[in-house]
Amino acid sequence: MIKYFTIYFIIINFVSFILMYIDKRRAIKKEWRISEHTLILISLLGGSIGSLIGMYTFRHKTKHLKFKVGIPIILVIQLFVIANIIR
Repeated sequence: MIKYFTIYFIIINFVSFILMYIDKRRAIKKEWRISEHTLILISLLGGSIGSLIGMYTFRHKTKHLKFKVGIPIILVIQLFVIANIIR
């Protein structure tokens, strides 16, 4: 069970990091964008670390309050839930 969770965790965070990169590149080129709803949803599904790293690596969505505050809150809640499940 932990093995599958770890694999899922790695994949979902990689996907969220890549989505931040893609959305930033599309923003620069003024192309069709990935919706904020999708970016938040990926974070809620476990990709909050990848989203947070992507935000600051690519300087993307860092001025938006729902990302600047929301993603870290999601991360803290997820860490709390994981810590309580592991116990």
